[in-house]
Amino acid sequence: MTKRIVIDPVTRIEGHLRIEAVVENGVVKDAFSAGTMVRGIEKILRGRDPRDAWAFTERVCGVCTTVHALASCRSVEDALGIEVPKNAELVRNLMFCAQFIQDHVVHFYHLHALDWVDVVSMLKADPAAASRIAQSLSAWPRSNPGHFAAVQTRLRKYVESGQLGIFANGYWGHKAYKLPPEVNLIAVSHYLDALEWQKEIVKIHAIFGGKNPHPNYLVGGVPCSFNIDEVNAINTERLNHVASLIKDAITFVEQVYVPDLLAIAGFYKDWAAIGGGLENYLAYGDLPTRGIRDVGSFLLPRGAILGRNLNEVHEVNGRDEKEIREYISHSWYKYGGGDQVGLHPFKGETEFNYTGPKPPYDQLNVEGKYSWLKTPRWKEHPMEVGPLARMLVAYAKGDTDVKELVGVVLGKLDVPIGALFSTLGRTAARGVETQVVAHWMKGFFDELVANLRNGEVRTHTRYHWDPDTWPAAAEGVGLTEAPRGALAHWISIKDKVIDNYQLVVPSTWNASPRDAQGQRSSYEAALIGTPVANVDQPVEILRTVHSFDPCLACAVHLYDPTGRQIHQVQFN
Repeated sequence: MTKRIVIDPVTRIEGHLRIEAVVENGVVKDAFSAGTMVRGIEKILRGRDPRDAWAFTERVCGVCTTVHALASCRSVEDALGIEVPKNAELVRNLMFCAQFIQDHVVHFYHLHALDWVDVVSMLKADPAAASRIAQSLSAWPRSNPGHFAAVQTRLRKYVESGQLGIFANGYWGHKAYKLPPEVNLIAVSHYLDALEWQKEIVKIHAIFGGKNPHPNYLVGGVPCSFNIDEVNAINTERLNHVASLIKDAITFVEQVYVPDLLAIAGFYKDWAAIGGGLENYLAYGDLPTRGIRDVGSFLLPRGAILGRNLNEVHEVNGRDEKEIREYISHSWYKYGGGDQVGLHPFKGETEFNYTGPKPPYDQLNVEGKYSWLKTPRWKEHPMEVGPLARMLVAYAKGDTDVKELVGVVLGKLDVPIGALFSTLGRTAARGVETQVVAHWMKGFFDELVANLRNGEVRTHTRYHWDPDTWPAAAEGVGLTEAPRGALAHWISIKDKVIDNYQLVVPSTWNASPRDAQGQRSSYEAALIGTPVANVDQPVEILRTVHSFDPCLACAVHLYDPTGRQIHQVQFN
C-alpha cells in the first residue's frame, strides 16, 4: 500500500515547514521538504548603511537573534578590515555560549522530547519508583516522591478535563512510544523544570546585551560599564550573578538534560540505525580564542566531512566562489542567468518567481518549484549542518573534550561510533555539545573577569568605522554557527551603502529542496527508510525532522499597518 501524507505545518518548530512523504508498506520511500513563507530580508537591506545591517538581520528570527547579529557584524568587519579587542571577543563568545545552551535545552525538552515521551502515560506511574530511577541517574534535588506525585496530580487535572494545554495534539498512546510510565513522569517533570530554568540563563544576554531577544552588544560595546572596584558594587554584583547563572547552567545540563537524554535514548536504540540521511557534514566553527582570522584557534573547529570519512577534514573557505553555490531549480525564485545556474552568495540574487498553486493545496508540484528555500551546495555536495556536523568535525580533528564525551555517551548506550549517523546520534550530539560549551563558557567568563580586574576594560574599536575611511567598494563574509548549524552573511559595499546582501542559514542547508541533479538535502534524505506505523499519526517522521531542530523563521513576516497578519499575498 502506498500513500502520500502531508504534515503542514510541522509543529513544535519555529517558522513555516511542510513535509510530504510517500509511505509504502509502512516505510518512507520518498520525501519532500518545503519552506512555505517567502524570504527576502536581503531586498530590505539594499541601499542601507552597512553599520545598520546587524539590527535588521538580528530580527529575522526571534530565536537565533544574537548569532545573526554576530554574522552580520563579522561580514562588515571582514569587508573593512576591522579586528575586535580581546575582551570584545570574550563577550561575544559568552553570548554565543549562552544562546547555544538555552537553545539546545529548550529544543530537547519543548520541541523534541514529546516525540519520544508519552505524556498521558505518566499518569500510570508510581511516583516512588520514578524517584528511585531519577536518583539513580543524577543528584538533581527535585527527585523525591513528593515532587513527582505533585507533578502527576497537576497533569491529571488537565487530562481529566480534556484540556491538555501545552501537551495538546500529541499522538499519546501511539505504539511507537516505548518509555515506561515512570520515565515518562521524570521527563514531563523535567520539561516543567526546564521551562523555569531557561528563562534564567538568558539573563546573561540582558546583563551584557541590555535585553533578550535581540541583545545590543556588538556595536559600540556592552550597554553597561564593567570596571571592577570597591566603589562599583553594582557591576560586581552583575558579574557575580553571571557566575551564578553559569554554575546553574552546568548543573542543569549535567544533572538533568544529559541524564534524561541518555535514559530516553536507552529505550530507542533502534533509532541509531534510522534517519542518517546524507553522508556529508559542514561546520564553519566558532569560539575564536586568538581572533576570528586564526581559524586554528576555534574551540568549535571549521571543516567539511565527505562520505562519513572521519579520517579527513576538508578546509572550508566562505569566500571561494568554487565552494558555496545556491541553486533555485526547485525554489520559487529566478536568476538572470537561468534556473540551472548556481550563484555564490557574493553574486546572489533574491528575485521572487512564485509559480505554484494558491495555498492551501493538496500536494506540492515536486517536479517543478516547491519551496521558498534556495538549495545551497558545498563543492556541489549536499551537506548536513548542525550539532552533529560540528561534533563530527571536532571529533575528526581530535578535540579532546569532544572525543572524551562522545566516548562516554557511546559507551553508556553501548553503541558503535556509526550510531552517530542517525536520528539518535543527531540528538545525542546536541547533548554532547551543550555540555562542552557550558564548560567553555565558564572559561571565557573567568578570563574576562581576570582581564577586568587587571584593568583591561576596552571592549570596542572605532578603527575603520567612519565611512570616510572606507574603500569605494568592498566585500566581506561573516561565518558563524547558529545552534541549528552553519550560518553565514555575505555583504557587498559600494559607495558607503549595501549593494548586495545574502544570508545562507542552517535550515537552508538542511530543509532545502532537491537540486538540479536530483540530489536531496538533509531532511529529504534522512526521512528515506523511516518506519511509519500509522500514516494518520506519523510521529516517526516528526522524530527525524525534529532531530535537526528546524527553524524556518528566517523569512519575511507580513502585516498590515494595523498589525493584522496578511494571509494572502499575490506575486506578479
